[in-house]
Amino acid sequence: MSFLDSLFGQSKKKDTPITSILPQDIYEAGVLELKDIIAPSALKISPRELNLGDKIVRTFFVISYPRFLSESWFSPIINLDKIFDISIFVHPIETSAVLHQFQKKVAEVQSQIHTREEKGMVRDPMLDTAFQDLEKLRDDLQQAQEKIFDVGLYISIYGDNDQELDKIESEIKSILEAKLVYVKPALFQQEQGFRSILPIANDELKVHSKLNSSPLSSLFPFVSFDLTSDRGILYGINRHNSSLVLFDRFSLENYNSVTFAKAGSGKSYSTKLEILRTLMFDTEVIVIDPEREYEFLAEAVGGRYFNISLTSEHHINPFDLPVPREDESSSDVLRSNIVNLVGLFRIMLGGLTPEEDSVIDRAISETYALKDITPDSNFTAIEPPLLSDFELVLAGMEGGESLVQRLSKYTKGTWSGFINKPTNVDINKKFAVFSVRDMEDELKPVAMYIVMHYIWNAVRKDLKKRLLVIDEAWWMMKSEDTASFLLSLAKRGRKYFLGLATITQDVEDFLKSPYGLPIITNSSIQVLLKQSPSSIDEVQKTFNLTDEEKYLLLESGVGEGIFFAGLKHVAIKIIASYTENQIITSDPHEILAARQAKAKLAEDNATTN
Repeated sequence: MSFLDSLFGQSKKKDTPITSILPQDIYEAGVLELKDIIAPSALKISPRELNLGDKIVRTFFVISYPRFLSESWFSPIINLDKIFDISIFVHPIETSAVLHQFQKKVAEVQSQIHTREEKGMVRDPMLDTAFQDLEKLRDDLQQAQEKIFDVGLYISIYGDNDQELDKIESEIKSILEAKLVYVKPALFQQEQGFRSILPIANDELKVHSKLNSSPLSSLFPFVSFDLTSDRGILYGINRHNSSLVLFDRFSLENYNSVTFAKAGSGKSYSTKLEILRTLMFDTEVIVIDPEREYEFLAEAVGGRYFNISLTSEHHINPFDLPVPREDESSSDVLRSNIVNLVGLFRIMLGGLTPEEDSVIDRAISETYALKDITPDSNFTAIEPPLLSDFELVLAGMEGGESLVQRLSKYTKGTWSGFINKPTNVDINKKFAVFSVRDMEDELKPVAMYIVMHYIWNAVRKDLKKRLLVIDEAWWMMKSEDTASFLLSLAKRGRKYFLGLATITQDVEDFLKSPYGLPIITNSSIQVLLKQSPSSIDEVQKTFNLTDEEKYLLLESGVGEGIFFAGLKHVAIKIIASYTENQIITSDPHEILAARQAKAKLAEDNATTN
């Protein structure tokens, strides 16, 4: 006889208690079954719970339901992030027997109503309601529109100690009692309750409530959180119930998103997939690409690709001024651009003292004035100054000597080809990529700031649905000015129909910045893919993850994680079609195979010709 034979109530020794089954019994029987291997090491039964190995189990049953059960009332319990088991026993009752009982009950209620009327007593609303409900249900039963069932609903919760069990019990009771559903512990019946929970379809508690078909259907646990909308793009598959995670970021309170993932977990792949699908919905997409991962995608969709480096033919003049909008004045635009330029010089020159900050501010204003650009002028047709013009003005100002020396490397030295030239890039395409991979690491924050400022001016100029993707955003968080500008984009983008997608693999560097958490809180969509053990605790704290969600992120495969949208989140698996995969893949093996196939095709064509 195996250990679980007794636990399941299948033992031939009906009078043998569970607690008397000892290891030597199994040894003397000479047979070790699968049941004995999976059975707990020990079992102790008490009036309120079971000690099952290292865990404590407590079983409850539902004793009362409200008059009406709403749809999905049970879903908060099903989606509870706790360890528990649920058994639902449904025992059909013959309709003829129920109708016979109903006839007696209806007559009883009707008699009570008539008695009260004869005595001149006030009408009892409870009796009237009961009579109406019984009559309606009897009609439905006679027409075979409803059936009656004896329903037993049992819940077993698990914990490491009594305090944890009490906490879970209190949480479940509060959820159910708020819906007027009441439960009681199976006192002195924990053994029978546990056996009723086991997946052997054996109802030993037999605590039933009579329910008809309609409320019973609301009890079935085929529910889970889903993020399926009637419009938007496909982000992936819900790993819990295989539904589609279909969402439109432009339908949320803001259009921003953040993506955190370790290297090689599929963050760039998922971002490129979103871009590819977003382009089909009349949305312009702009990418700041630090690793040259989006070049092939730009070629495939007919977009523009700009390589920003010291030797590049593409240049952006930071002194460019946007055309004022209808609701803006020239002075507002000029003032805003001067503030942004002071921030740029703070990054370029490695910080500024308050005195230097004041000198820089005056020098920028005078540089613009040399080109007849003032708060009162119409500068839309005036060619803006260059960095070398600013240097000349700065050299003639008191206190500008040291600043000129630090600035000279950008105007005459190795870095002079970077920003001291007129702008020659244009992003009037549905897809544009700015690559800063070939830019020196020291200059990457400067380059990304200039590119973002140029993009922001273009965004403010024309109101269109746009998505700005910033990959490896931790570069932006290294400087207070770049991080501050990134946060301002997150806050102000919605006004200009701009969604900001921030992607990073260095979670700690991103969150160390005082601007990191505000960027997250200003993002309606958050995507967490596979995380490294060194950063998972910080991620768990920031996103308020449960331990189960924490381990899910540690054990996720490539393209798997958690997708947050507003107050909901689901486990997601990102998938792409074969054609999409060929366009967006970052796998070196697949890229090399594609190049070899392309080279072979070109060779075959040359041979044929």
